[in-house]
Amino acid sequence: MSDQKVKLQEVASSSQIGGHLLVECLIAQGVTHAFGVPGESYLAALDGFHKYQDQIQFVTCRQEGGAAFMADAQGRLTGRPGVCFVTRGPGATNASIGVHTAFQDSTPMVLFVGDVATETRDREAFQEVDFCSFFGPSTKGMAKRVERIDDAKRIPEYVARAFATAMNGRPGPVVLVLPEDMLTHEVSSRPLPKLEPVQAWSDPGSLRELREMLLQAQRPFVIAGGGGWTPQSAQALQRFAENWQLPVGNAFRFQDTFDNFHPLYAGDVGIGINPKLAQRIKDSDLIIAIGPRLGEMTTSGYTLLEVPKPKQKLVHIHASAEELNRVYHADLAICASMNAAARSLEVLTAPHSVPWADWAAQANADYLANTQPQTLAGLPADSAQGLVNMPEVISVLQRHLPADAVLTNGAGNFASWVHRYYKHHGISKGFKTQLAPTVGAMGYGVPAGIAAAVLTGRVVFTIAGDGDFLMNGQELATAAQHGAKTIVVLLNNGMYGTIRMHQERDFPTHNMGSHLNNPNFANLAKAYGYEGVRISKTEEFEPALTEALARNQGTLIEIMLDPEAITTRVTLSAITQNALKTK
Repeated sequence: MSDQKVKLQEVASSSQIGGHLLVECLIAQGVTHAFGVPGESYLAALDGFHKYQDQIQFVTCRQEGGAAFMADAQGRLTGRPGVCFVTRGPGATNASIGVHTAFQDSTPMVLFVGDVATETRDREAFQEVDFCSFFGPSTKGMAKRVERIDDAKRIPEYVARAFATAMNGRPGPVVLVLPEDMLTHEVSSRPLPKLEPVQAWSDPGSLRELREMLLQAQRPFVIAGGGGWTPQSAQALQRFAENWQLPVGNAFRFQDTFDNFHPLYAGDVGIGINPKLAQRIKDSDLIIAIGPRLGEMTTSGYTLLEVPKPKQKLVHIHASAEELNRVYHADLAICASMNAAARSLEVLTAPHSVPWADWAAQANADYLANTQPQTLAGLPADSAQGLVNMPEVISVLQRHLPADAVLTNGAGNFASWVHRYYKHHGISKGFKTQLAPTVGAMGYGVPAGIAAAVLTGRVVFTIAGDGDFLMNGQELATAAQHGAKTIVVLLNNGMYGTIRMHQERDFPTHNMGSHLNNPNFANLAKAYGYEGVRISKTEEFEPALTEALARNQGTLIEIMLDPEAITTRVTLSAITQNALKTK
């Protein structure tokens, strides 16, 4: 047999269908888990997961929104793109909430969407959607990039570009559209090597300028957060703060960026911010923002820092040049990834003493005081809670959860309890411990917790509201199927609490649409394969939690909460204040 015929046979034997190549490319990028809901539009890719099931696991979810949230959680935990597979039309539109969350939260993610066959395209075929228009890559869109793979030979190119785009600069989601016929074509292409995110270093001149600004400051303050943090960069941030004795606040729902137990920690800069912390930021003469976009929630509706030119001097460090000076005109803008930025900052030579040492110490004292239950008119602020004291519940969590436990939540008034009273050891200790949507998406906590359990094997705790839980509670079935144990604490007050709180403030004599007629959540959890427990007293929580920690299966603890316990993070809500006035 001639050499040419041998080579032709080798090529033929190495060929495979596009769906199999696609999964092989994911493995080459280090992906160990993909989350999704199966669809007939990408059967060839599903067959690829079967072929390579000893190297990558396809986690079958119950709804595409839950699957996309799991992929978002995967991206946050690993620093590499989370992977989600959905089918065309309804599948993709369901998944869009996860894409939007990943975009606003700066999470690397790749969504793969099965699509109509090439020959039926542009006829409004069954479930056809123009995904480039729908996901619309832009500063106001849902994805950093949207592409369609029409040629199976180019699958490695598109996958590699998607991973690079998702990780580099400001992390975010990428959408790849997969025509179903393309996935069945035979190809001999091979995966490209694993990509690592590019590190953007700050220039030496900017660092010298930053040092001079610090030396001239009297009341500096650091706000840390955003995506792209690793244990190494978080540790470097801590050394920078220690060298210069800088008070540090964590941006909204990035509360694990800086160790909450550190004497320089000043609290989280987000919804329901400690009024003393808010005033401290306003009184600062130098704000150093490392990583966050400085969005609406972190800036209290753009009031802590005025737009476009803050009264304070502003140093803004961000991985994306497009983000810098987009909303706030900074006195010094530095484009750098978090690893590079923090490692540059930690070697800035600090003076032997700084004039703001007392300022930093008082910032920490204010934070610690705010973690204690407040009082109003001589009454404990939490006395209107009926038989359940939520600050004590969170105190029990703090005592029993291990330092590396992952805490997740969706959106709602209920999350304020954890945000205010629970202390995160932080990424600097080697692990990410908070998964929460800065975009304010309800239904995030349950699927994010399940993803964390699947990926890490660590203790996972989720706090949910009754309205929040019912948006993705069906994913408990996913947890049971894949052996993922989580502990869910569900606060049942029979309402959309945040909306009711705003109604009581703005329309105190009316409420509409916020009441909920709920199922027995403990029994519902049992139907999904979890243990279900219902409690109504504070003292019942600790034994329920310790039993849940010892149990091999997941547990849902339903807490029957008095509707009057709707609270902001600092003061009683309008509904509770009105109730007190009439008593």
